[in-house]
Amino acid sequence: MPYTFLYKIFKHSLIQKNKVMKPEQTQLSKKELKAYILMLCAKADQVEAEEELTLIKSKTSAETFDKMYKEFCKDDEDESLEKIQDAIAYLDYSNQELATLKMEIQQVFSTDSNVNMKERNLGWILDNILY
Repeated sequence: MPYTFLYKIFKHSLIQKNKVMKPEQTQLSKKELKAYILMLCAKADQVEAEEELTLIKSKTSAETFDKMYKEFCKDDEDESLEKIQDAIAYLDYSNQELATLKMEIQQVFSTDSNVNMKERNLGWILDNILY
């Protein structure tokens, strides 16, 4: 299992940031993308803890959370990373917005007081996609 995850890290770090979005994919808003990214972070260790979901709910509206949770549950990890990468390519984030998003990602990771290797690796992947 760890080797598969490391392969995914390598594979996604090589993908170009300005990739063209698939036609069937709808564009996410910044609020939707934030909720989606935080959900991926909550599931990085294969367990979505109630504390992590509560934190994500506090950072987004109930409507956005429900919509993105339904979408997130349909996607596997590769699809999620690709969707995030595509959205970052067309959304115009400022440096401040990226820094805030990065801080919120770290909050989700540290909710259970233990940032494990899978969470750290996902953090690195997201850093590569965001910056």
